Amino acid sequence: MSKDMLVSLLDLPDITQLKNDLAAKGIHIRRAMTPDKYVILPEVENMMSVYAKGEADVCFSRQPVSLFIATIKDKVIGFACYDGTYRNFFGPTAVRKEYQGLGIGKALLVETLADMRNVGYAYAIIGSAGPAKFYEKCVGAKEIEGSDPGIYKDFLLLLKEESHD
Repeated sequence: MSKDMLVSLLDLPDITQLKNDLAAKGIHIRRAMTPDKYVILPEVENMMSVYAKGEADVCFSRQPVSLFIATIKDKVIGFACYDGTYRNFFGPTAVRKEYQGLGIGKALLVETLADMRNVGYAYAIIGSAGPAKFYEKCVGAKEIEGSDPGIYKDFLLLLKEESHD
């Protein structure tokens, strides 16, 4: 597991041009809609894990839905969500490998964090932030000392791994 990170939502980067550039390539970032739930959740599992699918599932019970997707036509190529496991936690998030490096991850990150700000958060926690340098570069996130494994200390996957040692 990785450490959690803290990010200020008070001064997020402007991604208007990035979103326009993505749209020119046919890639769109938008909030997921509840009718799409059973199309999106298998894609989340394919991109990441059954555990991420469980977190994303909770996001569909929020109003507004706290999950954003990147699409090309009707294909989901990335996602990001918040308030899935704990309030004020960003994640999980992923972009299909073949679409990485185009700025989709950054667009999903900033779009989702901006929505967190809009619903009333001033700061957000990025739970178990894997690519710490990515989050630091994109939004100035900082590692939270003592946060590994943080909220995930009772995560069944970790408990299963520990029992095999």
